[in-house]
Amino acid sequence: MSTFNPSRRDILEAFIRFRKTSGSWNEDYESRFRRFDRHCSQNYPKASGIVQEMIDGWCRRFPKETNNSHRTRIYIIIDLVKYLNARGQAALIPPPVPRQEHCASLPHPVGEKELENFFRACDRLEPRGKSVQERCKAMVFPVFFRLLYSSGMRAREARMLLAGDVDLEHGVIGIRFSKGSGQHYVVLHDSMLALMRRYDAAIKTLYPGRKYFFPTGSDSHFHKRTISKYFRRFWDAENSSHAVVYDLRYPNLNKIQTFWTKYGNHNKYHLKRFGFYFWCMIPL
Repeated sequence: MSTFNPSRRDILEAFIRFRKTSGSWNEDYESRFRRFDRHCSQNYPKASGIVQEMIDGWCRRFPKETNNSHRTRIYIIIDLVKYLNARGQAALIPPPVPRQEHCASLPHPVGEKELENFFRACDRLEPRGKSVQERCKAMVFPVFFRLLYSSGMRAREARMLLAGDVDLEHGVIGIRFSKGSGQHYVVLHDSMLALMRRYDAAIKTLYPGRKYFFPTGSDSHFHKRTISKYFRRFWDAENSSHAVVYDLRYPNLNKIQTFWTKYGNHNKYHLKRFGFYFWCMIPL
């Protein structure tokens, strides 16, 4: 059941259906959309539909908000304005898009000992009880995090990976839900492929008709907060340094950069053209 304000429900739900159909919707957009709707209800209770004052009020920069946070918060609303204007449903003035600032923080250079500690902690995860959900976590996380490290995939790409997009016969993953709009592919190393085949056979005993490759239910995937929570739990178990989930990508991306530097731009273009990432050996 929709929780949007009745005066805006049809407009917002139509936009969401449009974005989902085009493969351009995710849980972050969903959260920002609901915050925008609550903002409108609280500050413009007598207004119906979507009016300019709502857009201007939501899209102004909040106190102590960084440029990048401001940009992230309002971008989907700017797209909503463009959507409504293009269909003649409104004549709203879209606010300017804040300039994106480069992040000054550098990724943590993950060492071999840190990786060994991290994956050992993953493998020690025991289900808290006999529920299907707890048994599922113990199966998922050791494989999920090894996939990030070995393939260079983003956490979101792996979280939302559909079971039907994983070709375990040929070792190729098709990624639909990426940072960009185009689908691309990841080729698995033989060691990762063997691990994923064993995992697939095991997880089917819990969710035989699952939608997602890493499920938290028959037709649901893990939330990013859950992934971050368990990453911190495993990382902090034996490591004293600070790291985030995204840092697992960098060892593999560095290998790609080394390849490009060694073999030149022709091979760089060849890799981009066919949409393949490199693979690397994973610690088992």
